Amino acid sequence: MIPLFLLGCIAHASPSDAHYLTASGCSVSNVGYLTDLAKEYERRTGEKVFVRGGGTILGIEDLRSGKVDFAASCRGRITGDPADIRFIQVAWDALAFIVNKRNPVSNITLNQVRAIYSGRITNWKQLHGPDAPIKVFISRSRRGLSGVEISTMAMVLNGKEPVNTPDTVFLASTGIVEQMVEETQDGFAATGFSSARKRDVKMLKVNGVFPTQKTIITKRYPLKRPLFLVVSSTPKPEVRRFVDFVLSREGQKFISSRGGVSLFDVR
Repeated sequence: MIPLFLLGCIAHASPSDAHYLTASGCSVSNVGYLTDLAKEYERRTGEKVFVRGGGTILGIEDLRSGKVDFAASCRGRITGDPADIRFIQVAWDALAFIVNKRNPVSNITLNQVRAIYSGRITNWKQLHGPDAPIKVFISRSRRGLSGVEISTMAMVLNGKEPVNTPDTVFLASTGIVEQMVEETQDGFAATGFSSARKRDVKMLKVNGVFPTQKTIITKRYPLKRPLFLVVSSTPKPEVRRFVDFVLSREGQKFISSRGGVSLFDVR
C-alpha cells in the first residue's frame, strides 16, 4: 500500500459545514487534479474539501500557522522547510513551456529555453516566430522561489536563476502566470503539464516531443517531476482519511482517468 497524504482544492469553507477540510498551495496541483478529486471525495463520502491556490510557499505557511489542514506542493522538501511537516507524493507531473494560442511557434529545445532565461534569446523572431519581444512570466512570490521555478532551475537551468530582463515579469503564483499567457500574445512561461492542459494556452513540444499523459508515462517527454501533499507530522483523522483515498487504487485511477499521471501509471 502507498504511504499517506493529500490536499484538496476549491474555494472558501463555510463555518456552517460540520465536516470539511481546508487547504492551499500549489496552483498546478489545484487546477490539475485536486479540485476534481475533492469533488469526487465529497461525492463518495459527503465530506467537503475546500482549497485555494496561492503557491507552494503560501500553502506551507498556511499549514504551519494552522490556517489550513494540509497544503499542495510541486516541489519536495528543501532547506528551510519546517521539520514537523511531511511531503507525501501523490501524483506525477512534468514541466511544460507555454505560449499564447495565437503564437505560431510550436517547438522549443532545452538549449533555447536556457537561452531565453539567460537573456540570449529575447525576440520570437529568433525562434522562427513573429518579430516581437518575448514576455517572460515567472512565478515568484515575495517570500521566495515557487515550486515551478525551483524545478526549472534544477531540471533545465543547471541550478541558475533566470536573468531579470526588461521583459521579465514576476508574479505571485503559477495560476496567475498561466492566466497572463492566456491573455498575452507574446507571452512565454514554464508551468506544470497538469494545469497547463486545462488552460487556454499552447504547450510547446520540447525537443520535438509534445507533453501528454502517454509521453510522460513512457518517458519520451523529459522533465517529469513529482507532486506532493504536505501535512503536519500529526494530522487529524479527517486528513488521514482524505490522503488515504488519494493514495488508494480508486483515488489514483481517478487521477489517471482525468488525464493526470498517477503513481500507478509510472513504474
